[in-house]
Amino acid sequence: MGLDVKPLSTLHDKASYDVGDFDVPTGREEEWRFTPLRRLRGLHNGTADADGKVLVEADAAPEVTVETVGRDDPRLGGAYVPSDRVSAQAWNSFAQATVVTVPKEAVASAPTVLRLRGEDASAAAYGHTTVIVEPFAQATVVLTHRGPATYADNVEFVVGDGARLSVISLQDWADGSVHVSHQHARLGRDARFVSHNVSLGGDVVRISPSVAYEGPGGDAELYGVYFVDGGQHLEHRLLVDHTVPNCRSRVDYRGALQDQDAHAVWIGDVIIRAEAEGTDTYELNRNLVLTDGTRVDSVPNLEILTGEVAGAGHASASGRLDDEHLFYLQARGITFDQARRMVVRGYLGQLIERIEVAEVREKVHEAIEAELDRGAAT
Repeated sequence: MGLDVKPLSTLHDKASYDVGDFDVPTGREEEWRFTPLRRLRGLHNGTADADGKVLVEADAAPEVTVETVGRDDPRLGGAYVPSDRVSAQAWNSFAQATVVTVPKEAVASAPTVLRLRGEDASAAAYGHTTVIVEPFAQATVVLTHRGPATYADNVEFVVGDGARLSVISLQDWADGSVHVSHQHARLGRDARFVSHNVSLGGDVVRISPSVAYEGPGGDAELYGVYFVDGGQHLEHRLLVDHTVPNCRSRVDYRGALQDQDAHAVWIGDVIIRAEAEGTDTYELNRNLVLTDGTRVDSVPNLEILTGEVAGAGHASASGRLDDEHLFYLQARGITFDQARRMVVRGYLGQLIERIEVAEVREKVHEAIEAELDRGAAT
């Protein structure tokens, strides 16, 4: 089943549930040119053996319901239509889905945690998650990804009128894992959505968060932290599609890279449609290069189809540790390694401290320290 999208924008002009509506990527397409297709193990072309498993365990807040459902559940697929071949393949290949529901006006007293754990990266697994926050409800949802896996999935966040949802997605896969994911949020009138994507582990990880608005007053904040080691490819491709008036979005992703062939990709697409007057948006990406041999591709795109906006801007910067900062610290008796750690902690810590779940925040701090230890040892 296909869905034609009017070509109002040159970005993201195709959506369909049918795998056949998408050509097999070759790497020459704009949306795939940075992704190492040969390392996706067939997720992109249908040759992946689909015998893999990714187990889902849930720890729900008392006010929240978590269900495992079949493909025919009518709540699935209503908020998001796949926008590329891998996403469509994931939609057509999952056997069971997880549905999280926060009832109307409920305020969750604790985070709801979904733990996704891979068992074997030699075969592909597919998944689907739908989170529904009914009008005027509030909740925090944590997604953790661990273990070995070759995994493609779609995640839908449906945030009702006046509702609030905070999402923390931690990609801490085992070495050699591959993960391609689309995370789509649909915001109702005066809804607020905050997401934190933290990508640390795996061989190839490509996360595509997106936001769409259904009513005025919608507010989205998208934050991301990633640390890329030698040989890793960590890619984040964001889309914020402003289609209604008087909505707001903020994007801030920051990464650090070390060792040979560490590759970070960040694509930030923001569209302000002709009918989206009064939009207020800004996106930012920064990358800190810690050693030689790394590669950063950072591409902010801002497409404005109306002259009546409250604010619109973007920025991108990639560079090495500031020699003046290091000299200042070393002149006060701090060793080079300690000075390096302090700069990286401060740089990434500004976003890590925004993570509202203390347990996750501490785990991310510990993981960054482990990455710095690894870099100091090489």
